[in-house]
Amino acid sequence: MRFELLRQRVERAERRVESCMDRAQSHRYRFADAWRRGWSPGRIVVAGLLAGFLVGRAEPLSKVGGTRWLQMLGTVSSLLASLRAAAASEDATASADVAAQEAAAANQNVADATGQPTVAAADVVPPSQAADRAARVHAPAPAEAATDLSER
Repeated sequence: MRFELLRQRVERAERRVESCMDRAQSHRYRFADAWRRGWSPGRIVVAGLLAGFLVGRAEPLSKVGGTRWLQMLGTVSSLLASLRAAAASEDATASADVAAQEAAAANQNVADATGQPTVAAADVVPPSQAADRAARVHAPAPAEAATDLSER
Protein backbone atom coordinates (compact mmCIF):
# COMPACT_ATOMS: atom_id res chain seq x y z
CA MET A 1 0.00 0.00 0.00
CA ARG A 2 1.09 3.48 -0.66
CA PHE A 3 1.79 5.86 2.18
CA GLU A 4 -0.71 8.41 0.84
CA LEU A 5 -3.50 5.83 0.87
CA LEU A 6 -2.71 4.87 4.46
CA ARG A 7 -2.65 8.52 5.51
CA GLN A 8 -6.09 9.07 3.94
CA ARG A 9 -7.50 6.05 5.76
CA VAL A 10 -6.16 7.32 9.07
CA GLU A 11 -7.65 10.77 8.45
CA ARG A 12 -11.05 9.25 7.62
CA ALA A 13 -10.91 7.11 10.77
CA GLU A 14 -10.02 10.15 12.89
CA ARG A 15 -12.94 12.11 11.42
CA ARG A 16 -15.29 9.19 12.19
CA VAL A 17 -14.03 8.99 15.77
CA GLU A 18 -14.47 12.75 16.22
CA SER A 19 -18.02 12.65 14.90
CA CYS A 20 -18.86 9.72 17.19
CA MET A 21 -17.38 11.55 20.17
CA ASP A 22 -19.33 14.71 19.34
CA ARG A 23 -22.52 12.72 18.94
CA ALA A 24 -21.96 10.88 22.24
CA GLN A 25 -21.28 14.14 24.06
CA SER A 26 -24.45 15.75 22.68
CA HIS A 27 -26.44 12.67 23.73
CA ARG A 28 -24.90 12.83 27.19
CA TYR A 29 -25.82 16.52 27.56
CA ARG A 30 -29.38 15.84 26.41
CA PHE A 31 -29.69 12.91 28.82
CA ALA A 32 -28.35 14.96 31.74
CA ASP A 33 -30.76 17.78 30.93
CA ALA A 34 -33.73 15.40 30.67
CA TRP A 35 -32.68 13.71 33.92
CA ARG A 36 -32.55 17.04 35.77
CA ARG A 37 -35.88 18.18 34.35
CA GLY A 38 -37.44 14.81 35.21
CA TRP A 39 -36.79 15.15 38.93
CA SER A 40 -39.68 17.37 39.90
CA PRO A 41 -40.48 17.93 43.61
CA GLY A 42 -43.37 15.49 43.47
CA ARG A 43 -41.25 12.75 41.97
CA ILE A 44 -38.55 13.33 44.60
CA VAL A 45 -41.11 12.90 47.38
CA VAL A 46 -42.53 9.74 45.79
CA ALA A 47 -39.02 8.29 45.33
CA GLY A 48 -38.21 9.08 48.98
CA LEU A 49 -41.40 7.43 50.21
CA LEU A 50 -40.77 4.38 48.05
CA ALA A 51 -37.16 4.10 49.20
CA GLY A 52 -38.24 4.47 52.83
CA PHE A 53 -40.85 1.76 52.41
CA LEU A 54 -38.35 -0.62 50.81
CA VAL A 55 -35.72 0.02 53.49
CA GLY A 56 -38.32 -0.50 56.22
CA ARG A 57 -39.53 -3.68 54.55
CA ALA A 58 -36.02 -5.13 54.31
CA GLU A 59 -35.35 -4.28 57.98
CA PRO A 60 -31.60 -3.64 57.60
CA LEU A 61 -31.56 -1.55 60.77
CA SER A 62 -31.95 -4.63 62.94
CA LYS A 63 -28.72 -6.08 61.53
CA VAL A 64 -26.61 -2.94 61.34
CA GLY A 65 -28.09 -0.66 63.95
CA GLY A 66 -29.71 2.73 63.65
CA THR A 67 -26.75 4.76 64.83
CA ARG A 68 -24.55 3.21 62.14
CA TRP A 69 -27.02 4.28 59.43
CA LEU A 70 -27.14 7.81 60.78
CA GLN A 71 -23.36 7.91 60.89
CA MET A 72 -23.18 6.75 57.27
CA LEU A 73 -25.74 9.35 56.15
CA GLY A 74 -23.77 12.07 57.90
CA THR A 75 -20.57 10.96 56.18
CA VAL A 76 -22.22 10.93 52.74
CA SER A 77 -23.71 14.36 53.41
CA SER A 78 -20.28 15.73 54.35
CA LEU A 79 -18.77 14.21 51.22
CA LEU A 80 -21.37 15.83 48.98
CA ALA A 81 -20.90 19.20 50.69
CA SER A 82 -17.13 19.05 50.24
CA LEU A 83 -17.52 18.14 46.56
CA ARG A 84 -19.83 21.11 46.04
CA ALA A 85 -17.40 23.41 47.84
CA ALA A 86 -14.51 22.16 45.69
CA ALA A 87 -16.51 22.81 42.51
CA ALA A 88 -17.41 26.30 43.71
CA SER A 89 -13.76 26.96 44.51
CA GLU A 90 -12.70 25.92 41.01
CA ASP A 91 -15.37 28.18 39.50
CA ALA A 92 -14.19 31.09 41.63
CA THR A 93 -10.57 30.53 40.62
CA ALA A 94 -11.50 30.42 36.94
CA SER A 95 -13.55 33.61 37.34
CA ALA A 96 -10.64 35.34 39.09
CA ASP A 97 -8.32 34.35 36.24
CA VAL A 98 -10.75 35.73 33.68
CA ALA A 99 -11.16 38.93 35.69
CA ALA A 100 -7.38 39.38 35.91
CA GLN A 101 -7.07 38.94 32.16
CA GLU A 102 -9.91 41.39 31.54
CA ALA A 103 -8.29 43.91 33.88
CA ALA A 104 -4.98 43.55 32.10
CA ALA A 105 -6.67 44.08 28.73
CA ALA A 106 -8.55 47.13 30.05
CA ASN A 107 -5.34 48.49 31.53
CA GLN A 108 -3.64 48.07 28.17
CA ASN A 109 -6.51 49.83 26.39
CA VAL A 110 -6.30 52.76 28.81
CA ALA A 111 -2.55 52.96 28.27
CA ASP A 112 -3.03 52.97 24.51
CA ALA A 113 -5.72 55.67 24.69
CA THR A 114 -3.88 58.02 27.05
CA GLY A 115 -0.35 57.32 25.86
CA GLN A 116 0.87 56.97 29.46
CA PRO A 117 2.77 53.83 30.43
CA THR A 118 0.97 51.61 32.91
CA VAL A 119 1.52 48.12 34.26
CA ALA A 120 2.09 45.75 31.36
CA ALA A 121 -0.37 42.91 30.85
CA ALA A 122 2.48 40.42 31.21
CA ASP A 123 3.26 41.78 34.69
CA VAL A 124 -0.22 40.97 36.00
CA VAL A 125 -0.24 37.52 37.61
CA PRO A 126 -3.63 35.78 37.98
CA PRO A 127 -4.39 34.69 41.57
CA SER A 128 -4.24 30.98 40.70
CA GLN A 129 -0.72 31.36 39.30
CA ALA A 130 0.36 33.37 42.35
CA ALA A 131 -0.87 30.56 44.60
CA ASP A 132 0.98 28.01 42.44
CA ARG A 133 4.18 30.03 42.76
CA ALA A 134 3.77 30.28 46.53
CA ALA A 135 3.20 26.52 46.76
CA ARG A 136 6.33 25.83 44.72
CA VAL A 137 8.44 28.04 46.97
CA HIS A 138 7.92 25.92 50.08
CA ALA A 139 6.71 22.39 49.54
CA PRO A 140 6.58 20.41 52.79
CA ALA A 141 8.80 17.42 53.32
CA PRO A 142 7.07 14.01 53.01
CA ALA A 143 7.12 13.46 56.78
CA GLU A 144 5.76 16.95 57.40
CA ALA A 145 3.04 16.49 54.79
CA ALA A 146 1.73 13.43 56.62
CA THR A 147 1.23 15.36 59.85
CA ASP A 148 -0.76 18.34 61.01
CA LEU A 149 2.29 20.58 60.60
CA SER A 150 1.66 20.89 56.89
CA GLU A 151 -1.72 22.55 57.44
CA ARG A 152 -0.71 26.15 58.00
